[in-house]
Amino acid sequence: MSEEEDYSQLDTTDEMVAEGRSYTGVMPDDMPKYMAKTILGIDLFNLRVGQMACWLTVPVFASMFYEVIARHFFNAPTMWAYDISRMFAGAMFMLGAGYALSKGVHIRADFMYRKWSIRRQASIDLALYLLFYFPGLTGAVWACYKYAYKSWSQMEKGMDTAWMPLLGPIKTVLLIGLVLLLIQGISEVLKCVYAVKHRRWP
Repeated sequence: MSEEEDYSQLDTTDEMVAEGRSYTGVMPDDMPKYMAKTILGIDLFNLRVGQMACWLTVPVFASMFYEVIARHFFNAPTMWAYDISRMFAGAMFMLGAGYALSKGVHIRADFMYRKWSIRRQASIDLALYLLFYFPGLTGAVWACYKYAYKSWSQMEKGMDTAWMPLLGPIKTVLLIGLVLLLIQGISEVLKCVYAVKHRRWP
């Protein structure tokens, strides 16, 4: 690209979508107070959870680093490094899901969506949340609750590795992650309602 080209004209829709929806702590003045407080409260909560979930990368990398050193330099592989890394990585993924939804960075086919007006985008999003997102996620939360409860009551252990860790904790984290997604959905619906009425995103 030559030096004369204007970089501001580059299409950065996909790359900058998260930055465009960063938490600011401010909602439009014409938004009802109950709506603004609900959106800000939920978004801030999932922001904090997402920030804490980022720290789970530390035990993931630490366990894998230890395993590589122990295996290749001391011929002493561990039984636990693989389980630690996959469980903490899974926990990070699920606990950050609500935060990712608030930033609009979940995978979506938006080659048509981005060309629509804001009102149409919000209308489609709102319909999909009400018809599919909430019913499907509510069912998933209920199924996961029973899944986790059974795991704790039976003290279920993973049988696919030698370490055989308890599965109750990771299944509980899965449940928590789904609940966070469900809660974030409330914030997203309110944003859609506002956008449909005012033809702009809050």
